[in-house]
Amino acid sequence: MKSDFESAIIIDESDDDSHDNNNNNVNNTDIKNNLENEIILTKKPRTRKLQEPLKKFLYEDLNKIEIGVDEAGRGPLFGRVYTGAVILPKDDTFDHFKMKDSKKFTSKTKIEEMAEYIKKNAIAWYVSFEDEKVIDEINILQATQSAMHKSILEVRKQYIQKINSNTEKTDYTINLLIDGNYFNPITIVNKKTNKLETIPYTCIEGGDNKLTSIAAASILAKVERDKYIDELCVEHPELIERYAINSNKGYGAKKHIDGIKAHGITIWHRRSFGICKNYN
Repeated sequence: MKSDFESAIIIDESDDDSHDNNNNNVNNTDIKNNLENEIILTKKPRTRKLQEPLKKFLYEDLNKIEIGVDEAGRGPLFGRVYTGAVILPKDDTFDHFKMKDSKKFTSKTKIEEMAEYIKKNAIAWYVSFEDEKVIDEINILQATQSAMHKSILEVRKQYIQKINSNTEKTDYTINLLIDGNYFNPITIVNKKTNKLETIPYTCIEGGDNKLTSIAAASILAKVERDKYIDELCVEHPELIERYAINSNKGYGAKKHIDGIKAHGITIWHRRSFGICKNYN
């Protein structure tokens, strides 16, 4: 099949008595080369697709306090699962445009700087975790829920403590924004009514790429988990040599799988996950 360039070149290859075929035949290659030299190729400049800004809030009502919640480390074969919870200001004291899904950061320095920005400017935040032993005992879903509950309750506690001195701020409700499609509800005792209440919540699939508070929670959780992995690798260099945990962060990359096949699993591996099941 002819290329677009070749299709545009018409060569008369028929015999003609008025021409000397040996000396005057058109050389197809020469014509093509000459034309190529004369053509100015213009390429459209590459444009970086601008990130769509995430939605600042699910509710515009200032009395609806939103706690964004997300996790880091559900899928790895190794180590803890972390969860973050955060309340962001509903005013201009926080730059919501800075927020994006933690998985979209390519620079360790930048995501760590963003985590520090969140900690300094959030109304309340907290990061919790469950280790591999708990994960193996109650499964990863319930371990993640347990860590989320701890993060949420601590952030709720921080918020209540901050507003106790503000007598005007009494008419508010706390609403949980959970990344994903499942959440085990939290039931609390309302001290005013002395009745059991479930904290309102909304599950949002892909929430870390939709709402700034969930994105912020994902950043906090990821940075803390990566820090834990890095510190563990410094203390135990064999985790790098055998499994390359420093680079794969415990996920099932080839070097990690090959390391397990060659050396077995460590005390930090999740025995209920994938290939690790074969080494119980």
